Amino acid sequence: MYRSNVLVCGGTGCTSSNSELIIEKLKEEIAAKGLEKEVNVIRTGCFGLCALGPIMIVYPEGSFYSMVKVEDIPEIVEEHLLKGRIVKRLLYQETVEQDTIKSLNHTPFYEKQKRVALRNCGVINPEKIDEYIAMDGYAALGKVLTEMTPQQVIDEIKASGLRGRGGGGFPTGLKWSFAAANEADQKYVGCNADEGDPGAFMDRSVLEGDPHSVLEAMAIAGYAIGASKGYIYVRAEYPIAVHRLQIAIDQAHEYGLLGDNIFGTDFSFDIQLRLGAGAFVCGEETALLTSIEGKRGEPRPRPPFPAVKGLYGKPTILNNVETYANICQIILNGAQWFKDMGTEKSAGTKVFALGGKIKHTGLVEVEMGTTLREIVEEIGGGVPGGRKFKAAQTGGPSGGCIPASHLDVPIDYDNLIAIGSMMGSGGLIVMDDTTCMVDIAKFFLEFTVDESCGKCTPCRIGTKRLLEMLDKITMGQGTPEMIDEMEKLCYYIKENSLCGLGQTAPNPVLSTLHFFRDEYMAHVVDKKCPAHVCKKLLQYKIIEDKCRGCTACSRVCPVGAIQGSVKQPHVIDPNKCIKCGACMEKCKFDAIIKE
Repeated sequence: MYRSNVLVCGGTGCTSSNSELIIEKLKEEIAAKGLEKEVNVIRTGCFGLCALGPIMIVYPEGSFYSMVKVEDIPEIVEEHLLKGRIVKRLLYQETVEQDTIKSLNHTPFYEKQKRVALRNCGVINPEKIDEYIAMDGYAALGKVLTEMTPQQVIDEIKASGLRGRGGGGFPTGLKWSFAAANEADQKYVGCNADEGDPGAFMDRSVLEGDPHSVLEAMAIAGYAIGASKGYIYVRAEYPIAVHRLQIAIDQAHEYGLLGDNIFGTDFSFDIQLRLGAGAFVCGEETALLTSIEGKRGEPRPRPPFPAVKGLYGKPTILNNVETYANICQIILNGAQWFKDMGTEKSAGTKVFALGGKIKHTGLVEVEMGTTLREIVEEIGGGVPGGRKFKAAQTGGPSGGCIPASHLDVPIDYDNLIAIGSMMGSGGLIVMDDTTCMVDIAKFFLEFTVDESCGKCTPCRIGTKRLLEMLDKITMGQGTPEMIDEMEKLCYYIKENSLCGLGQTAPNPVLSTLHFFRDEYMAHVVDKKCPAHVCKKLLQYKIIEDKCRGCTACSRVCPVGAIQGSVKQPHVIDPNKCIKCGACMEKCKFDAIIKE
């Protein structure tokens, strides 16, 4: 029995900030002090507050150390673990209240969250099955195999109101019922872990922090629809997730929780990993299944849907990681427990990867119906640097931008669609008043043009033409008529593309046109970028009254575009200026502005 447990984040974010070296140093210092039998070091998954990584929590005190460095470890071991004196200067300051240490759950970032899918992330060692079992792991699988029929499992999931967390929001229980109704000699359960949205890392964090929750849920799904095989399609760019998934699969086999005759019943189920090469289109279910089969990842026409004819032509269900992460809790706590969270049509919680111009970058899990304002201002800590909130992008390249006027809209599937966005997998990118919305639309469209598989003409050609028009607008070559032409093309692409990638690719353009049309007009009529982002529309100017004639700007200009005598106001030649911004960065008197 250890007197202290030291939890260190081993997720991708903290690992990239040397948390592995911190763990090594911890063990080294603990051994040097002879504390091996008293202090236990545990590598966990993501705690959620990624902006403060690497993160370390010492229990039973609950001391939350943030932005820990390797050189801090000797002091923490000496003072805290040996002498019992908390090193307050290294604590996350929002947990310090005068001389007392607050619980992490009572900080603004955590107190409004409701962790269901993330319940074990940052709590257990994901590489030890015993720790998962200690948190009621595999109890749900035991319950369905010994107390419930397959139809009862499907009915429970239906009654819960759980909708797919991968973006479409299709009712999970209904999807399972379709596959269950189709007779076949072989059925499959698939897990979509091909998280490709820029800025999204929800599924990765679940796989890294709680892989057994996905394995257990897939086995339950297999029992419900009559499948004996499962595949997890995970991108190869997630090496930590892949490593921990394989460990979890091996451990589950060793404990008899995967394989033949699970829990002594006649139910057998096995899971294999399939690594994706990072193609965004393989997030679309038919393209993903085609890739698992070893073919080029291209979408297939639907119908037939995968529940009828999926992997290898057999009935298949496919859900994403977060959807599966909810299944076991629904089985253990009941459908009504889950339905009591969220809204009438969007039950439960949703995990968001909060990023962009926000103080607390990281993972948050909130009840459906929580407003964007609560997430951005209360949980996320607001926009830093005194800037103003301008918009939030949800749904990644498939979603849209939500302006400040909709900050108080409750976030659920239907409300987001009503305002021209979508839930997507859960990326939430915050933008401030220095963001150009035309440039943002261009950024996401560049991504989808790159990721299009090219199978259908509306997506392959249409998105390129759309991008060409956006390019012209940001270079000052656009016209008002071009904006109308873009809008028509957007709807054509949406209505005629084969799969979800093409059908949703125009969404960022349409939503920015709807809410920020004035910015587009400024680009095409005034030939100016209001946010001063689009280089071709920028002009650097020296304010005569502020210029001291120090010559710092002219000395740093790479093309000799700045002229002037010492102690006399300088002037920028717009015909020579390459708009690199070096002069503005160098000026100590704020005499240079962008127009």
